Order: sequence, then structure tokens, then C-alpha cells
Amino acid sequence: MPDAMQPTWSANHKSLPARVETGVRHVDHEKIERAVRMILEAIGEDPDREGLRDTPARVANMYEEIFAGLHQDPAEVLSARFHVEHEEIVLVKDITFYSACEHHLLPFYGMAHVAYLPAHKTVTGLSKLARLVDVVARQPQIQERMTNTIADILETELQAYGVMVVVEAEHLCMTMRGIKKPGSKTVTIATRGQFSDPHRAQDVLRLLKA
Repeated sequence: MPDAMQPTWSANHKSLPARVETGVRHVDHEKIERAVRMILEAIGEDPDREGLRDTPARVANMYEEIFAGLHQDPAEVLSARFHVEHEEIVLVKDITFYSACEHHLLPFYGMAHVAYLPAHKTVTGLSKLARLVDVVARQPQIQERMTNTIADILETELQAYGVMVVVEAEHLCMTMRGIKKPGSKTVTIATRGQFSDPHRAQDVLRLLKA
């Protein structure tokens, strides 16, 4: 993590979302298509011209995909558990994610790094950590809440002795509009348990820089 990036530290902040049962909520394609047509008309476009004729349906299909996390319980991702003979740091870094800023519905994307200290010699699958990031990212988000939500779910579901989540992202609402600063990145860090101690947190940061 480059020294030029200024992290935002957050410790012991609880922000678990309400759980949503899979399959209960559905995306209303017709409502999205009507809304997209209205937006096209509002900006002065003709939604019936050849290039835009299928755009409302495409946007509806896209929204169903990129906001699929709204209809999943992220905690269920961690249901697989395994017994190990150690309680050392588990770190999965460079997890690519794509999300949408809830303020402008523009993408923000980057890398998440997830570390935890297993409790009672119990771990979850490594791929489950990447899947957790994906589920939490696939809903209208802000980066700070996304980082804390991942940390809270890990701490709660695994009863981990320590959790640390680092998210580095570029926001299109800053690069293609507004202040227009392409290449700028935002770094957020959430710590729980033993990793709330700055000395223990440095153990993870050194692994990220290795």
C-alpha cells in the first residue's frame, strides 16, 4: 500500500445490515425500464431510436446483476468451517471487487484485503472471504460502510480473535465528474479485536507490503 495513500481507520464500529433471505425480494424489470426511458427523455434523447431501443432492458438486466447482493445474506457465505491446528493470521489480499456508489450510482472498484485471527482453531474457506467481499460490494454502497460491514460479519460469524479489512478503490464519481481527479484512490481500514491494537495491525500491513 503506497505511503501516499491516507487510510481512514475505523475500530469497533458495528454496522451489520439486516439479513435478507435469498429469493424473497426480486428486481422489478418493468419499473427499471420505465425509469430508464424517462431518464433518456429527460436528458433530451429519443429512447426509441435504434441505438437506445433495447437500452432500458439492458440496464434492468445489469442492475439485477450488479445489485444481486441486496438479495443475499452475506453471513451465509461463511457457513463452511474447517478445523486447523493453529491460530495464526489468515490473509487473502488483492480481492478484486466492483461496487456502485449510492450517491450517484456510479461505479467504484479496486482491491480488498481481508485478514483474521482464527478462534478455537476454526477457519472458513479462503474462497469464502473473496465471496463475502463480492456479496457486500454488490449493492448500493459507500466504501466506508462496505469495509466495516465485511469486518463485522467476519468477527460475528467466525468469532475471530482479530479482524482487519483494507479496501483500496477508485471512484468514478471523483474521476469522471465533480472534482475530476483520475487515478486518485481512497483507502479505508476497519479493525476488530486484537487487530485494533496498532502494533498487531502492523503485522497485517507488513504482509500487505511484502
